[in-house]
Amino acid sequence: MAIFLNENSKVIVQGMTGAEGTKHTKRMLASGTNIVGGVNPRKAGEKVDFDGTVLPVFGTVKEAMEATGANVTVIFVPPAFSKAAVIEAIDAEIELAVVITEGIPVHDTAYFWAHAVATGHKTRIIGPNCPGIISPGKSNAGIIPANIAGSGKIGLVSKSGTLTYQMMHELRDFGFSTAIGIGGDPIIGTTHIDALEAFEADEETVAIVMIGEIGGDAEERAAAYIKENVTKPVVGYVAGFTAPEGKTMGHAGAIVSGSAGTAQAKKEALEAAGVKVGKTPSETADLMREIMQGL
Repeated sequence: MAIFLNENSKVIVQGMTGAEGTKHTKRMLASGTNIVGGVNPRKAGEKVDFDGTVLPVFGTVKEAMEATGANVTVIFVPPAFSKAAVIEAIDAEIELAVVITEGIPVHDTAYFWAHAVATGHKTRIIGPNCPGIISPGKSNAGIIPANIAGSGKIGLVSKSGTLTYQMMHELRDFGFSTAIGIGGDPIIGTTHIDALEAFEADEETVAIVMIGEIGGDAEERAAAYIKENVTKPVVGYVAGFTAPEGKTMGHAGAIVSGSAGTAQAKKEALEAAGVKVGKTPSETADLMREIMQGL
C-alpha cells in the first residue's frame, strides 16, 4: 500500500520543458513513474523525447487531464509563475499537486492555499519548497532519488529534503510504503498531521518516522494529534538542536522565540505523546530499527 501516490497514478509535469523539469522528468521516468505528458502553454502541441519515451506537451492542465486521465501534477515552474500554475491545477481539480519550486513568496502560497480551500479542497497540495513524494517501486513524483530505498512498511514524513534522503538510506534494509517531504516554508499544503492520519489508515504501514525542525508549532500540534489518534509506533527527529536562540535559520519559518519553537521544546512535546526522539538522524534510525525488529 501507499499514501497519496501509487502505481495507478498518472503524472503530468508543469514546466516539463524547462531545465529542471527536463532533468527530473527523465529521473522520474527511469524510476518507473507513469508520466503521461507535460504542460507549457508556449509549447502546446509539441512532443518531447526522453530517452525513447515520447511525451506530449499540452497548453493547460485541464487539457492534459482530459487527454491522458492524469490525476497528479508535479510543478517545476519558476517562483514568479508558480502561483498561476498551482491555481490552474486547482481549477482543473487534479487530485494531487506536488509543488517542488523553492522561493515562492509566502503571500503567493497563502493565496493558492486559500483558493484550494475555498473551492472545496479537491486538490491536495504537497509543498512548496519540497522534494516531493515517493512510494518506492510504485511511483515517484518529485526529486527524491529513487534508488535510496525500496518498498517496505515504514512511513516517513519530513520537513527536510536532505533528511528525507538520509533517513531512507539509513532504513533501506526495511524499506518504505511512502516517503513524503512536506517542505519547510511557513505555509505549506500537506502537513505532518495529514501524513500521520494517512499512514495510520494505511494497512501496510506499520511504523512512522516524523522529521521536524525548529520554528513554529507544527511538531507540537503533531504531537497532540499522535497522542489522541495514532496507534502505530512513531519515532521522531527535530533538526536544529545546535541552533542559536533567536536567530533565523535556513528554512523559511525556522525562527526560535523564547522556548517556543526550540528543538528541545518539540522533543519534549513528542516524547510526552509517546514518540521516541533521537538526538541525531542516525540515532532516530536506530530507534526505528529496534521497533521494526520487534514487530
